[in-house]
Amino acid sequence: MSKRNPDTSEKEHFASRSPQIRKMSEPTAATTIQLTPQEERLKSLLLEVARHVDETQGGRDAVILRWAGGWVRDKLLDIQSHDIDTAINVTTGAHFSAEIVALCKNPEMVKKHGVTSTDIGNLHKIAANPEKSKHLETTTIKLFDFDVDFVNLRKETYNGDSRNPQVGFGTAEEDALRRDATVNALFYNLNTGKVEDFTGGLADMGNKLIKTPLDPLQTFMDDPLRVLRLIRFASRLQFTIDPDAEKMMGNSKVLQALRLKISRERVGMEVEKMLKGEHPKDALERIDTLGLYHTVFMDPGSSNAPYPDISNWGTVYECLDRLRKGPTPGSIYDILVHTEEAAYFSWVLAAVVPWAPFNREAPTVGKEPPPYATLAAKEGIKAPNKVCEVITAAVEHRANIMALKNAVCAKEPYIHERDRFGMAIRQWEAHGGQWSLQVLSAFLMEASQILDATTRGTSKEVDFLAGWQLFLDHLQELDVMEAPLLKRLIDRTQLAKALGVQPGRWMTPALDVCVAWQLRNPEVTDPAGAVEEVRSKKDELGIPIV
Repeated sequence: MSKRNPDTSEKEHFASRSPQIRKMSEPTAATTIQLTPQEERLKSLLLEVARHVDETQGGRDAVILRWAGGWVRDKLLDIQSHDIDTAINVTTGAHFSAEIVALCKNPEMVKKHGVTSTDIGNLHKIAANPEKSKHLETTTIKLFDFDVDFVNLRKETYNGDSRNPQVGFGTAEEDALRRDATVNALFYNLNTGKVEDFTGGLADMGNKLIKTPLDPLQTFMDDPLRVLRLIRFASRLQFTIDPDAEKMMGNSKVLQALRLKISRERVGMEVEKMLKGEHPKDALERIDTLGLYHTVFMDPGSSNAPYPDISNWGTVYECLDRLRKGPTPGSIYDILVHTEEAAYFSWVLAAVVPWAPFNREAPTVGKEPPPYATLAAKEGIKAPNKVCEVITAAVEHRANIMALKNAVCAKEPYIHERDRFGMAIRQWEAHGGQWSLQVLSAFLMEASQILDATTRGTSKEVDFLAGWQLFLDHLQELDVMEAPLLKRLIDRTQLAKALGVQPGRWMTPALDVCVAWQLRNPEVTDPAGAVEEVRSKKDELGIPIV
C-alpha cells in the first residue's frame, strides 16, 4: 500500500476530483481548543510515542495524530468528554497502542510523563464485522482516566452491488467524508494544535444542524445504523436534522437495510443511549415522526407478528415526559420511579406500549412464549433481561392492577383491607420485580386508551391523572408500599412445629396466610394469631392436622 505525506500529498490526491470536493479539501481551522491538564498530559505522551515510531521505523511518512469526532464536537460545545477517538495516518491502532504500552515500561518515559501504575490500562481489541457494517478494527486503552480508541484514517470503496466496502488507509478528508454527521467529522490535529474541518461541520454546529457529509442515501446505505445515530445526536444536542437527511431516514431501502444488515445489539446500544440521555422523549418522538417504530421496536425473527397501531403513541411518551419534568414529593412519578435504572426502564415500557393490546403467540411445543411487548424489547433492542421480566409481569398483572385502582376510585367497601393490597403488591414484586414500574406500565397503557392530542390540559386528562394519584395516595395511606420487604414473624420450620405436622406442599400458601394476617395486624409481634389463622384454614390449605 502506498503512503502519502499528510502535509503535501493530500492536496495532490484530491486535485483531480470534482470542484465541490476540491473546494472542501482545504480544511477550515477553528479557534484552538483549550486542553485540560490531563488532556495535555495525554497529548504529550502520544506525540512522544509518535516521534519514537518515526525514529525507529524510518523510510515512511511521519505519524500524524488526530483526535476525532465526538471529543472535538463536545469540546467545542463545552461538554466534558472522557472518550477520545485517535485517528492515525500511517499505521494501525493496534500497532500504535502496542507501542504506547511498550514505551510506558521505559523508566525514562515513566518519569518524564509521570505515568503511574493506574494511569495505563489493558488493551482491548474490537474486531471488524463487515457483515454488520462494522468495517474497522479498533483498539481501546485506558490512559490518564480517558478511554482512548485508536484506529487508522480510512477510506471505503464500494464495488458493484457489494454492501461491504474495501477499507484501507485514507486521508483525513476521506475519513471525514465517511462519517455519520458533519459535526462528528471534525479533527483536532495534535501535531498542529488546530481543528480541521473538511465537511462544514463547524458551520453546521453553529446552525445546530445534524447533516451528513455525503449524500444522505449513500451515508445511510453504507451503514444504516447512522439513521439511529443521527437521531441520538440530534436529541442529545437538541439540534435539527437536515431535511434532506430526514427524507432518506424513512426510505424503504434504508429501513430494509437497517432491519437486515445491522445486528440488534448495535440497534439496542443506540436506543439505550437515547433513553438514558437527557432528552428521551425527543428521541422517541423522532423515531415516531420519521416512521421508524416498526423497524426498531420489533422482533425481527417473527414473521407473523401483529402490526401495532402507533397513531396515539405520542400521547404515551409525552405523558411520561410531563410526569418526569414536573415531579413533586408524592407525585405519580416520584412514587413510581426511584432510580436512574428505573427511569431508563420507564422509557422502555413507554416504547412498547403499542404492543400491549396483543398478548402473545399461541404456544407450539414447550414453554409459553413471552408477550409481544416483551419480544419487542428483548429481540428488537436486546433490552436487559431485568427490564424484559418487568414488561412480562406488567402484562400479566395489568388486570389486577387496574381492578384495584378502579376500586379505589369507585370507593368500593373493601379498599381499606390492607392485606388485599399488600399481598397483591408482594405478588407483583415476586413475579417480575420492580412492582412500581408494573403500575407505571398500567398507567401508560390506560393513558394510550383514554387520552389523545385533543385531551391535553382538559378535564378528562385532569381526571385521569387524579384517579391514579388517588390510587397511589391510598397505597401510601395503607402503608403497603414496602410490603415486599415485610419480614415474616414465623418461618417454615417454626410454623410446622407449631402445627405439629411435617412441612408439605401446603407450606407456601400457609405462609402467605401468615403474612396477610401480619398486614392486618401490623402492631402485633407474637405470631400466635397467625398460627391460629392457618389452623382455622387447615382444610382449605390441605394441612394434615389431626
